[in-house]
Formats: sequence, C-alpha cells, structure tokens
Amino acid sequence: MNYARMVIEKEAPEEYGYDRIRYNLSESSIADQKLSDIGLALPDLTLFYGEHRGDKDLRALIAGQDKGVSPDDVLVTAGAAGALFIIATSLLSPNDHLVVVRPNYATNIETPKAIGCAISYVDLDFDRGFAVDIERVKTELRPSTKLISVTCPHNPTGTMMTRADLDALIALAEHRKCRLLVDETYRDLSYSERLPAAASLSPAAISVCSLSKAFGIPGIRIGWLVTRDPELQETFLAAKEQIGICGSVIDEAIARTTLERRDGFLASLLPEMARRRDIVQAWIDGEPLVDWVRPQGGVVGFPRLNVDAGFDLDTFYSRLLEEHGTYVGPGHWFEMPKRFFRLGFGWPTEAELRGGLHAISAALRG
Repeated sequence: MNYARMVIEKEAPEEYGYDRIRYNLSESSIADQKLSDIGLALPDLTLFYGEHRGDKDLRALIAGQDKGVSPDDVLVTAGAAGALFIIATSLLSPNDHLVVVRPNYATNIETPKAIGCAISYVDLDFDRGFAVDIERVKTELRPSTKLISVTCPHNPTGTMMTRADLDALIALAEHRKCRLLVDETYRDLSYSERLPAAASLSPAAISVCSLSKAFGIPGIRIGWLVTRDPELQETFLAAKEQIGICGSVIDEAIARTTLERRDGFLASLLPEMARRRDIVQAWIDGEPLVDWVRPQGGVVGFPRLNVDAGFDLDTFYSRLLEEHGTYVGPGHWFEMPKRFFRLGFGWPTEAELRGGLHAISAALRG
C-alpha cells in the first residue's frame, strides 16, 4: 500500500479550524447531532468484545429496509469509509482494474490508488445533468476489471441514477463477472423515489451506507456493507477482524436506537432539507455567475461558476474565506476543475446558509 493523504482531508474544515470559519458550506451531512438532540441516553453497557459482524439487532434493522436482504448479508463497519477500505483491499490488487465514476468520494479513488491497481475514469458531464453514461462504463471494462464503483445519490452532485440505469449496471457486472459497488451513503435522503439497495437486487452488487450523513452522527463511526454472496461476505469479515476485530459496543448501541427511530426522524428531516435545497435554488436563479444541476438526493450540490478564462479562481476562493469567512469544497477535492465547488446546505443553520450564499456572490464580484 502506498498511502497519500487525501486533499479533501488535508483541507477539511476541522483541519483548517472551525473557529476561523463564519459560514461553513463545505460539509456533506446534516448538522451534527448531540445525544440529547435525538433523545438518546446510554444504557449501562458491558464493554466486551462485540459480535464480529456487528450487533445482531442492528444488522436486522439494516437488513429490514430491503426485501431479500438478511442480517447475515450485513457487515457493520467503522463508517462507510471502513466499508470502502475493506472492499477495495479485499477485491483489488496491483494486477486488477477498476472503473470508477468521477467525481466521487475521495476514498473510492485514493484507496485503489494506494493499492496500485489500474483505474479508468468515467467522468460525469455537467451539461448532461451528471447522468451516468452506461455505454462509457461498458467501453472501459477490461478482462482484468474486478470492480465498477458508483455512488447514488451521487457525492458531490446530489444527482441520482434511474432504476433502469441501476439495473443496467448490475446486468453489466453480472455479464462481465465483476462486482458493482454502490456507495449509498445518501440513500435515506432521496427527495423522490428511494432506489432499493443495489445488493438486494443481485449477488454481484455490494451496497455501502452509514449513519454519518443522513443522521448527523459521524462521531460514532457506524457504517455497513451489504452483499448476498456468502463467500465474499466471509472475506470481508476476515478483513474486518484483522483490522479491528469488532466495532464499539457503545457506537452500535447508539446506532441501533437511531435506526429504531429512523422513520420518524426522516419524516421531519426530509421536508426541511428539501426547503434548504429550494433556498439554494432561489439564490442560483438570481445569480447569473453560478449554475447547478438540481440535486435529487443528499444535502450537497456541485455548482459551476460561469466565469471566463481570465477569472482568477484561486483569488476567488481565498477572498471568499479570508474576507467573507465562507468555506466551500473546491473542485480539486474531487479531481475536478476549480470552477466547480461542493456546496453543503444541510449542515449550516438557515441563517448561515443564506449568509454564505450572499458571501459567494460578493466574492465573485470583489
């Protein structure tokens, strides 16, 4: 493994310093929750080694969200990042090939890079609504392809595949005898139809999700992967045991209680996040220098700056932060041009969101 720090982590707001940021529009989740915010109190737990696959009741709650998935198909991990690391290191070697849709969550690219496998990118196009080009994916496949990697709802654009596209990718993976990885971290934040977990549709598909983004509790480090292939699940379990044996029983207890209240929590959250999305849409409608593809899920979008070639983007980002105290996720976090940036509308308060949007307009004209 040839590790290198990810740019998105080196420049993360917690690394820069939250106290230096007035309007933080770079976050990719809803606001961070306290135990009291969600009505949780820790029971008097025995701090033993937990079940290696994850708490059985927690796995049952996860499996119960989709038909055809059993608790044995679920492996609880240290966040979605832990699941993605296990999948990449289990399936890929320097002799293998990966097709990854880009932009993408950095771990989906950087861990395969550290492994040293060959990578082909299928770049999403703003002018095509960031839609996945299935034919492009098919063209990039090789005999050595082990994995196709996508996210849905997409990070950082907030767009979603259609069910037909998801079915087409699954059929492609089945035909070519490789795996389809679908990072579904934002699936609970779908504003229209919520697609089924990809893993529920085929043993060739692997689903990954977590409680960090939609539920605002990244501090408990709970994610999971789902596969209906028992042999592959056993490999993933072996990887987890060698990395950390099991998860935290405290974290898993909080996660279990959170998912027991999932439906009520999302029923109040989704309308609020949709309203926040409308606030950004109204700003973009009145801001000729910014455009976006309206997100269909999640709490982030990937706007594009409509500026000419002579516009100094480095100066814009510097001015935005230093003069206006506003932080966004520039395109280079995702190996994309700097005229794109990730804008998170779920984490800040409404007043902070509006203030940050006003600051972007002011910095553009500074």
